[in-house]
Amino acid sequence: MQMSYLAVFLILLLPISCSSSASTLFENKFKECFINQLDGNSESIEKIIFTTSSSLYKPVLESLEQNPRWLNSSRKPLLILTPFNESEIQAGIRCSKELGLQLKVRSGGHDYEGLSYLSKTPFVMVDLINIRSIQVNLADETAWVQAGASLGELYYKISKESKVHGFPAGTCPSIGIGGHISGGGQGTMMRKHGLAADNVVDAYLIDANGKIHDRKSMGEDVFWAIRGGSATSYGVILAWKIRLVRVPALVTVFNVERTLDEGANNLIHRWQHIAPELHEDLFIRVVAQNSGDKSKKFKAVFNSVFLGGIDRLIPLMKESFSELGLQAKDCIEMNWIQSVMFIAGFNKDDPLEFLLNRTTTFKSSFKAKSDYVKEPIPESGLEGAWKMVAEEDTLAMLILEPYGGRMSEISESEIPFPHRKGNLYNIQYLVKWEVNSKEASKRHELWAKMIYKYMTPYVSKSPRASYFNYKDLDLGQNKLHNTSYSKASVWGKKYFKGNFRRLAQIKTKFDPQNFFRNEQSIPLLNSFHS
Repeated sequence: MQMSYLAVFLILLLPISCSSSASTLFENKFKECFINQLDGNSESIEKIIFTTSSSLYKPVLESLEQNPRWLNSSRKPLLILTPFNESEIQAGIRCSKELGLQLKVRSGGHDYEGLSYLSKTPFVMVDLINIRSIQVNLADETAWVQAGASLGELYYKISKESKVHGFPAGTCPSIGIGGHISGGGQGTMMRKHGLAADNVVDAYLIDANGKIHDRKSMGEDVFWAIRGGSATSYGVILAWKIRLVRVPALVTVFNVERTLDEGANNLIHRWQHIAPELHEDLFIRVVAQNSGDKSKKFKAVFNSVFLGGIDRLIPLMKESFSELGLQAKDCIEMNWIQSVMFIAGFNKDDPLEFLLNRTTTFKSSFKAKSDYVKEPIPESGLEGAWKMVAEEDTLAMLILEPYGGRMSEISESEIPFPHRKGNLYNIQYLVKWEVNSKEASKRHELWAKMIYKYMTPYVSKSPRASYFNYKDLDLGQNKLHNTSYSKASVWGKKYFKGNFRRLAQIKTKFDPQNFFRNEQSIPLLNSFHS
């Protein structure tokens, strides 16, 4: 590191508000480095680099912010990069490294704990909003998807190319594909086709030296690690090559709501036994929620996508889940892309272009946690959970997503995502609130912790497992620089179980200086710092 850059870095360790000249000095040094990396081509620099003094800094920062909980923080990026090509990402990596800064990446903004937005040390945010091209190849049934593309954009593009192809990924259209696959990527077709990460065949990754790798040059170990094992711990994902899946011309969806008076508790208790055992074409999840106010009302929504027509679905339901009382009039037949819209909360006849909206329709501060269930929860256990949901005075819900099918056939070590055979379903605990204040955040986060504690006897143990894409810093955090493997294991084994050590081994070899790090990044195996 050059002496002048070191001096800049030492100044930056002071609170930025104490010295605007330090901030300006840093900005100038970064721009100078950036232009040098691009061989003096600075024509578009004002469209790429947004400093805290820029009038566009705040709009750019907040444009993809899906969780307003981070907006009041003072730990924001020193500058934001919005690159248009890989050379500008490479320059951003090299200059951040040269200046001793952290680098954080945003692809869609659905960052449950704000790790792309906040840091206790000075950092640069790389926003991939302009890195979002999608190329579908029906000849070999694959697509190259750049990391900044959203799920909605991907689904839309596939639907424009084919009526019989889809991709098994998440239910929220505004999620960025870069981070989604990096953590696994579960969705309504996972019982038929596995996770999004199970259907990746190649990738482009930029390492800490700014070198671009494909599957061959990064090696099978790194390729294994980035599919569900925190790609941001190894580099910046530029693009994924995904394998498309076949979908029928006709699918069927339904939403069936039940209150406790209508037997919701008995139905959910029964659902636990049958949902993971159903035909792999049938996905029925439960959204158990209150009404978002102080009325203490509770309902369970049985929310389903079936890869086939009503004529096949009704006999299946009568045989396996007759208690729900599903009738043909409860069901709607549509094509696959319309079912994507349906699950996302749109109406059947809404224009598909709604999928291209990069932001969630209703932005609320939220906190989430997650669990895995291996044995059906007794009715009394469920009743206690619904009581806690009903009593929360803002929108609170438990989303229960069934596993089984293809999810049980894939080995725990096939990719880093280990939650396979033996898991009946995943629970996401989610609480949302409108008043974005520290007091409100503390109160509602406490609710999430309380219901998580209440559920302890009923969920997986040794470890109590969690889903990495539902990031939860309550599980444990790395220190500012290097956290030891043993300390990181506190949270790491909950997400990755027996795969965590291998992830750390690969990290140690591929990013030995731990350049790519955050509060829950994969640690170096040989790091013994606290």
